Amino acid sequence: MPAPMMDTYAPPDLVFDHGKGPRLFTASGDGYLDFISGIAVNCLGHAHPKAVAALNEQAGKLWHLSNMFKVPAGVELAEKLTKATFADRVFFTNSGAEAMECALKTARRYHYVNGNPQRYRIITFTGAFHGRTYGAINAGGNPKYLEGFGPAMEGFDQVEFGDLEAVKAVISDETAAICVEPVQGEGGVRAPEDSFLRGLRQLCDEHGLMLIYDEVQSGAGRTGKLFAHQWVDGAEPDIMAAAKGIGGGFPMGACLATEAAAKGMVVGTHGSTYGGGPLAMAVGNVVFDELTSDGFLDQVVEVSNYLTQQLHGLMDRHADKVEEVRGKGLLIGMKLKPGFDPKKLAGLARDRHLLIGAAGDNVSRLAPPLVITKDDASEAVAVLDEALGALEATA
Repeated sequence: MPAPMMDTYAPPDLVFDHGKGPRLFTASGDGYLDFISGIAVNCLGHAHPKAVAALNEQAGKLWHLSNMFKVPAGVELAEKLTKATFADRVFFTNSGAEAMECALKTARRYHYVNGNPQRYRIITFTGAFHGRTYGAINAGGNPKYLEGFGPAMEGFDQVEFGDLEAVKAVISDETAAICVEPVQGEGGVRAPEDSFLRGLRQLCDEHGLMLIYDEVQSGAGRTGKLFAHQWVDGAEPDIMAAAKGIGGGFPMGACLATEAAAKGMVVGTHGSTYGGGPLAMAVGNVVFDELTSDGFLDQVVEVSNYLTQQLHGLMDRHADKVEEVRGKGLLIGMKLKPGFDPKKLAGLARDRHLLIGAAGDNVSRLAPPLVITKDDASEAVAVLDEALGALEATA
């Protein structure tokens, strides 16, 4: 990043001026098809008219109160979320990492108020990403994100993603919860078998554990359901973190919980200065209403099936470079074969005015706005075809 900003990011020289729908534009008017949407955030695309109108209207009335006072739009959105999910209670945050911190605290606090303070350990999984705060990086367990920040935080037991037997082996009298992404994003866009999530639910029931889902990336309609776990019967969580898409691009997150799980979260146990503020709640209500409007998620499923089918054809044409197409809905990963770099592919796509991302496990990541059409999908696949053709192995 240019000084005086910290060098924590390495963006290209490309600068965008405005956006509309699934496209971004430079000041000179050059358009780019956005198939990463701010890392699975801009679910309604850019400058959605209803979201813009709601934000502008609220900005002219009231920006900030803090949680010293009630925000009626927050109560409204919490009611919508609880009616549409497993949850009874909601705590609003500004980000996914904050939502995860609340989720971890809620799980531990549950055991504390039920007379089991020794139950604090949380089982997590390889390839996990739960945010960049200190607690979240320790939950994620990625050595790259932990390096240089002192001793690892005690209290997390990491096992192989998708391995129920490994989970069983580490459950102890000190275990409080199991925390998992129903579809891993940063870890390589990996969707486990349905039986894995059901198995985790059963283990939590058998051992009195809290099941935490991190739906920060996989939620908000990204997979064709409001939340990804809703594809799986018998696998509802006790606690869930959500963010990214639920604000449609406005910073917003939420921790959802059942009445029982939230039992210990009473006055003074947690807080946020900005969480649930008037601006975020105004936009959040619009996003929720759009995501749950008639036919919206059906369209996500239809377009995602089409895009996935086209990407499988792309894999066949570039079998020497593409190993697998995976993911769920419009959270799609294209795993490249050894020697081929997803970041280089992203650069080649960007040169051709298509924006995509990269993830772990040598995966190219596609997370377009949920409002894309089949024509947008075809355009993206055509560009990827060219980019893959130009992609050379790393020496």
